[in-house]
Amino acid sequence: MVVCVAVAVYIQSRRGIVPVRIAQVERQDLVSTLSTNGKVEPTADFEPRPGAATTVERVFVHLNQDVTKGQELVLLNDSDARRDLATAETSLKQARAALHNMEAGGTSIELATQSSEMTAAQMQLRNAQQAVDSLQKLQAQGAASANEVAVAQHNVDAAKAKIADLQTQKTSHYNDSDLAAQKALVVQAQAAVTAAQSVMASVNVKAPFAGTIYSLPISPLGAVTPESPLLGEADLKHLQVHAYFDEPEIGKLENGQAVKISWSAKPTLVWHGHIVQAPTVIIDYAGTRNVGECLISVDDNNGDLLPNTNVTVTVTLQQRYNVLSLPREALHTDGARNFVYRIEGGRLVKTPIVPGAVSLTRFEVVSGLSNGDEVALGAMSDTEMKEGLRVKIQQP
Repeated sequence: MVVCVAVAVYIQSRRGIVPVRIAQVERQDLVSTLSTNGKVEPTADFEPRPGAATTVERVFVHLNQDVTKGQELVLLNDSDARRDLATAETSLKQARAALHNMEAGGTSIELATQSSEMTAAQMQLRNAQQAVDSLQKLQAQGAASANEVAVAQHNVDAAKAKIADLQTQKTSHYNDSDLAAQKALVVQAQAAVTAAQSVMASVNVKAPFAGTIYSLPISPLGAVTPESPLLGEADLKHLQVHAYFDEPEIGKLENGQAVKISWSAKPTLVWHGHIVQAPTVIIDYAGTRNVGECLISVDDNNGDLLPNTNVTVTVTLQQRYNVLSLPREALHTDGARNFVYRIEGGRLVKTPIVPGAVSLTRFEVVSGLSNGDEVALGAMSDTEMKEGLRVKIQQP
């Protein structure tokens, strides 16, 4: 049979009549779409992590449970957190006390010793000065020698030197560098307390908003680390999708365009949304694509579409109802001109047209053709289609 058809095509070609496949211009509804991949994200997401490695004391919720704001979710073992907080607070207290002593010139014991020594030195100076005064009077009366006066004056000078030395020790016991170093230790100790308080606060996990538990990888008495979330809570009725469109396509996207969302894990379900933020910049995606990032709302989720899932989004670019249309393979271009080969009187007629909306398989004919016109799709042989070519409609 195949041989017979080939022979018939050959004979007809030799006679100058070329068999062609055709389509008729007809009215249809056309939907122009654009699809790509995306990732679902909640508008409000809570993924708490422990402040330090510990164990789970209690889990108050279960997977897919709805929770209210402030509801207790998880309780962690706090023994290590309490110990670390107490240690940090003790270190801070010691650092602050040391700084206070340095700014005051020394500890209370050191200051008491300095005060006692200063009192003794001042008393020694008074006694030495009284001795000088007395000897100087006696020297004037011839009852004391110059040497005795000189020795007494030496004692006065020694007492003054002692006082000056004690005053210097009080004012320069700690220099600016010592004070700066101790202040840094206080700041460091305060940071340690803040960190320990944060860890302590994280042991009792509560819901920050009303939502649903969509992830719960922990169990009572299980070990947990700061690298892994304890659970995932989200408002599953308010989701969004980050989708990535190739650079040549982003000019077709506009805010408000309708979007259909599908997830391979639930192939029988479809969700709907719309573009809330069309791409504004081009980014590198996985080192292989230049894409525009698009933000899409999910308008009808009832909790069955989960966060962090990979989905396919299909944007409706245009919808045209009851318009003249043809299969896309009928359309030809010559520079900026568009045309088809209409069949008239058994010959091809190159007919300029104005195309409109384009779907996956068809395009809209805005002008140039009428309903029912027959248009060639392609020759059944290698013959090039051209103006005036004699053709015969090949029946399917």
